[in-house]
Amino acid sequence: MAIRIVRLGAKRFSEEGTRIGTVRRPPRGVPKSEYASQNWYDVWLPNIAPSAELMKLGKATETEKDWAIFARKYRAEMTAPDQSRILDLLAALSHNANFSIGCYCENEARCHRSILRELLAERGAKIE
Repeated sequence: MAIRIVRLGAKRFSEEGTRIGTVRRPPRGVPKSEYASQNWYDVWLPNIAPSAELMKLGKATETEKDWAIFARKYRAEMTAPDQSRILDLLAALSHNANFSIGCYCENEARCHRSILRELLAERGAKIE
């Protein structure tokens, strides 16, 4: 059992389990009834996506310094009580269930999901 960090829209892995979309907005031009069948996500959880303001900052990052600022601000957002409890829940569930979380970004190293990976690991999550 474990969490797998994925790019939404990519082919699913064997035994991946439920795919959770940690994105601010659903995929454009895709009917809601097709999110799962097109490998976007089974469940939408925008609560642990960066805020709309922070998303703009993240998309504009060009340097390591810019990325560090984004990462610091995103980590700060995830310390809010609701977000922190969600991360705790996901970390706990990772020991008893297979599921994945993800985002649309092509490069995980410049995506909030890389920070989610760290935050979950810090909470003792089992990560694939």
